[in-house]
Amino acid sequence: MNSKRNRSKQIYIVLSQTGTLLSLILKKATGAKYNHVSISLDPDLHTMYSFGRKNPCNPFIGGFVTESPDNGTFAHFPSTEAKVLAINVTAHQYDKIKRKLEMMQCRAPIYHYNYLGLFFAAFQIRYKKKNAFYCSEFVKEILINYKVAREKPLGKITHPISFLNLNNTKPVYEGKLKAYRLHENV
Repeated sequence: MNSKRNRSKQIYIVLSQTGTLLSLILKKATGAKYNHVSISLDPDLHTMYSFGRKNPCNPFIGGFVTESPDNGTFAHFPSTEAKVLAINVTAHQYDKIKRKLEMMQCRAPIYHYNYLGLFFAAFQIRYKKKNAFYCSEFVKEILINYKVAREKPLGKITHPISFLNLNNTKPVYEGKLKAYRLHENV
């Protein structure tokens, strides 16, 4: 039983740049190649979790979202560039993260996009509101809460590009998100 509990699994951090007006503004302001981050438990990225647009055409309505390379915002922006990082986790960590994400998905209406937090992050000021996140704040909290990462390499204010500072990741893909197929890149 104990060996099964400690068996290694993988989760995936997906950095992306959609080309939306907001992402282009963020790219110009930060100089970062990627301005969105999601987390996935699927090697094929069929389901990714993040905080972002609930409607691909409206950047002002955001919250907890499930994403896919073929649906939603990413389908609306087929030229989305991405970098996919794999992280080894124990089966126990994987199961706890999976339960948390499933619970959040079931309770999605209580979660909101942290617009003020995103604004203040540009000035290196942390603004936290209950049940509200921006994408990198959310992924960071998942990784830290389940002891997959520590805060130091991510910083107090975390930007999507900060995830490249983690030393326990393995890059598995870089290119058009629509063209991603894990089995072709490992």
